[in-house]
Amino acid sequence: MKLNHVLSVLNQIEKSKFITCLDKLCSSAAPDDEIISKALSKVNRQIKDASGSEITQLLNAVAAQYQDSIREKLALCDASMALLVNILTRDGNGIARTSWIEQLYAREWETLDTLARQIQLDIESNPAEDYGHAHRLKIFRDCLNVAYKNDEKINRQANITDDERSILNTLAHHLKISHDELVAIEHLSEPIKAGKQTVDNCLQELRDMGVLFINRKTSEVLIPDEVVAVLNQIQGKELADKHLLRILRVLSDAELSNILKSYGKRIRGVSRNEKISTILHCGIAVRDMLLRDLYDETDNQNKRKERLKQLIADLDIEADKIGFTLDERIDVILASLNTAADREFDAISATGYKEMFDSLVQNFQGLDANGAPETLPQRIRQEYELEENEEINVERLRALSITPHDVLYLLNNEEVKELRDNLKLPKKGNPRSNILQAFANANDKLIENYDALAKRDLLALKAVGIEINEADIGVKFEEATKTILEQLDLVIDEELRKSINTAKDKADIIISISDDDIIIGEAKTCKNGDFAKYSTTSRQIKAYVNRCENQGKRVAQVLIIAPSFSQDFIESAEMDTEVNISLLTAEGLKQIYHAFKAKRRPNFSAKLLTKGGLLKAELIAKSI
Repeated sequence: MKLNHVLSVLNQIEKSKFITCLDKLCSSAAPDDEIISKALSKVNRQIKDASGSEITQLLNAVAAQYQDSIREKLALCDASMALLVNILTRDGNGIARTSWIEQLYAREWETLDTLARQIQLDIESNPAEDYGHAHRLKIFRDCLNVAYKNDEKINRQANITDDERSILNTLAHHLKISHDELVAIEHLSEPIKAGKQTVDNCLQELRDMGVLFINRKTSEVLIPDEVVAVLNQIQGKELADKHLLRILRVLSDAELSNILKSYGKRIRGVSRNEKISTILHCGIAVRDMLLRDLYDETDNQNKRKERLKQLIADLDIEADKIGFTLDERIDVILASLNTAADREFDAISATGYKEMFDSLVQNFQGLDANGAPETLPQRIRQEYELEENEEINVERLRALSITPHDVLYLLNNEEVKELRDNLKLPKKGNPRSNILQAFANANDKLIENYDALAKRDLLALKAVGIEINEADIGVKFEEATKTILEQLDLVIDEELRKSINTAKDKADIIISISDDDIIIGEAKTCKNGDFAKYSTTSRQIKAYVNRCENQGKRVAQVLIIAPSFSQDFIESAEMDTEVNISLLTAEGLKQIYHAFKAKRRPNFSAKLLTKGGLLKAELIAKSI
């Protein structure tokens, strides 16, 4: 979840620690940095009164100082903090209840302790100095112990400094010690604390640092995407696991085996899925993997560069230049994947994502690691470490920054091909791309026939190949309307809509035009004649307005979209003194949409929808 969105769901007390930390950084850096000084001036140097978007801009301005500050503070913490930070920065853990984080920590501690005892046994039972994996583990353990004992020799508390840590990380890199083994060996020297109290103390400490927020009402911990990116850089993690998974999906079995062999992992009798899972959970550095580990020892530089070129193509990465050296091509891959989320959310609308997800849920027939039947929500819950009682839906996935591409890459290559066949999609080309394109195109078709959808014209819809039940037309019209508004670069706030809806009354659309101001949208279909139900519609929208205002939002306008309106409806809307109402025909909205798409640099603002009364779409289209 983006920082702006996180701030919008919290009260002033819950935001206070982060605001205080940001204020100190900005005040300290402003005298020597004109950009930061200007950003502060925009909010009159009162950060506590700034909007969410303004706070985000300030964080971006002091990004380097913020990272240095967090790095210094984390360096003073013990290993239990490092373990918790690693858990919190994993995909899917950006929003989680404190009780669930405690469970994840306990599970991780048990796994780590088991691995540490196994490493100790391997070292003791393999005394040979043959530079095998057990011998390399012993070398690293001995070096790490020296780092601790150096402090004790001069009567100081045993600790590993930043300098020592960088040396140990370099040593681990050359000895091919994976991250999970590194942490386990450190656990042998300085046991990591377990227990609920340890987690609670660490969470509070991270809140005081300005790293995370705690929603007291829901007992949820929230870490914005921007902060997760900073923590990953501090940990030396160049790529999120969900993006590393994409790389592993397109590697061959032999290449996966080469990676595992490099780190002394078992490969005989291990399935492809197990190989991928092991690599993901070992914490192997992606750059090491792409630079040296996946190749045969006989592969020369040219062959390795050609493999990376093919990998770029297999991942559908579009780049003007792919680089010449191995490092340059690896940089292209990492940069593209790290910035993929926004592109992927833009490539398919929220409605298209929901349709794709619903279709996958119906058609996916998978097996878990034990060979038992597994549904798509179960797969997502397992892979992203989501709590059992948490509902898996598109709104939650979007909040966790899980894109449609991420969902498809949770399925192995054979499962995706089977799914493609079940959906009766073309077999030529990348099956994941075919699935994504199918649902992107489905939305385009609804928009093309938006007028017929608004008028509930089943014959016209069927004539162009849109098969739809009459009972579903209202929902499809609402979804198509959302898609058009998203394409106009308006911000659709699904979280707020979900929070104000009741079992009886459900608002169709909420458009966020600032941190506190919104537009409530209603999409109405009408089969014959003009839409004329003003009294019913008026009661609905006034109930939505009250619920939004109770959540601290100001309703700037209500926008009603229908095929056409009766004269009585138009006059009643214009004379209503309780709410500001704008009316827009479906044909008019489509006209605005086409004008927006036709312009290279369209000039459109949500304020154009707040004029009141029946809006003149042709004038709005011209102003774009």
